[in-house]
Amino acid sequence: MNSRLRAQELLAPAGITLDGNNPWDPQIRDESVFGRLFSGGYLAIGETYMEGLWDVKDLPELIRRVHRSDVSSRIRAFGSLKLLPHIVRHRFLNLQSKRRAFEVGEKHYDIGNDLYERMLDKRLVYTCAYWRGIPPAGGLNDAQEAKLDLVCRKIGLKRGDRVFDAGCGFGSFAIFAAERYGAHVVGVTVSKEQAALARERAKGLPVEIRVQDYRDVYDGPFDHVVSIGLMEHIGPRNYHTFMNKVSSLLKDDGLFLAHTIGSNWTWPHVDPWFDKYIFPNGYLPSPELMGKAISGTFVLEDWHNIGPDYDKTLMAWWENFQQAWPELEAKYGKRYGGRFYRMWKYYLLSSAGSFRSRHVNLWQLVLSKKGIPGGYTAVR
Repeated sequence: MNSRLRAQELLAPAGITLDGNNPWDPQIRDESVFGRLFSGGYLAIGETYMEGLWDVKDLPELIRRVHRSDVSSRIRAFGSLKLLPHIVRHRFLNLQSKRRAFEVGEKHYDIGNDLYERMLDKRLVYTCAYWRGIPPAGGLNDAQEAKLDLVCRKIGLKRGDRVFDAGCGFGSFAIFAAERYGAHVVGVTVSKEQAALARERAKGLPVEIRVQDYRDVYDGPFDHVVSIGLMEHIGPRNYHTFMNKVSSLLKDDGLFLAHTIGSNWTWPHVDPWFDKYIFPNGYLPSPELMGKAISGTFVLEDWHNIGPDYDKTLMAWWENFQQAWPELEAKYGKRYGGRFYRMWKYYLLSSAGSFRSRHVNLWQLVLSKKGIPGGYTAVR
C-alpha cells in the first residue's frame, strides 16, 4: 500500500478525506507529506503545514475530528525513532530547572510585544477567557475581565490584601486586582519584554513586577497566591517544589488559585511540534499529576473546568491576529514573515481544535493549606 492510501485509511474513521470537499478535508500540495507523516508524526504534520505542503479551510475542525477518534493515538506512535532525542529529553531531564526556566521567556514571550498587543485584549491577558454570562454584544475584552474578576472572587480578594502572582505575564491580573479590589500585588515573570510592558502599565499602582523565577521568591507571607498559566511551564519533576514554595509564601488562612491547561492523560512527553516551535520545555499536567502535586500540602477546595471557553478565546485571538497581520508583516517583516504566519496560524487554530475536542481542558483549582472551616463556597 502506498503512503497516500495508507494515510487515507488512517484518517477515514475520523470522517476525513484527502483532497475532499468538506471544509475539514486537507488539500495536499506535495505528496512528500505522507512519507514525513509516517516518519515524524505530529512534528511532521505541523512542519509540513508551515511549509505550505498541505492546507485546509477549517483547521480546528480537522484537529477536533482527529482527537475525537482513535486517529490521534495512532499518529502519536509514528516517528518514535526520529523523535527519540525528544522523548529521552522529556523522560530523563528536568527541562524546567532553574537554569532552563527562562528559555520559554526568550523564545516565546519575548518575540515582540507588538504582536501580543494586537492579538490579545486591551488588558493583554494571555490565558483563557471566561465567556459564561457574556452578552452577545460582549467580546474578548469583557470575557477576559470576567475571568480576572472570577479569580478575585474565588480567592475572596479584599482591599489591602497582599497577593503573589506567580507567572504574571503582562501584569493583567496584578493591575486588575489593584484597580478593582485595592490589592497589593507582587508578580514574577521569566520574560523581560513582558515585565517591561507590565511595569509601564502598572505605574502608580501598588504593583511590583519582577523578572524572577518563582523558586527565588522569599518575601511572604501573602494573603493569597495566584498562578494563571504557569503550571504548564513548571514540569512534573518540579511540582512538589512549586507547591511547597507556594505553601511557604501563603498565610495559613489564605487561598491559592491555580489556573492551568490540563491533559486528560499523563503523557511521557509533550507534542514535539509545540515543544520545538511554540512552548519549549512545556508540559501539561494531568488530573493524576495534579493530585499527586497537592497531596500532603494543600486541601482541594474546588476544581472548575472551563476548557470549552479556551476554544472561543483562541478563535478570538486568531481573528485579531489575522486582522493585524498586514500591519505586522509590513512593519516587522524581518521578524514576522510568511513562515511565521503559518506557524502562528497552526498554533492558534490547532489549539482551538484540541480544546473543542475536549482532548485538553482548562482548570481552575482553589486550594487551602488547612481546609476552610465550614467549607468553601464554589464561585462561578
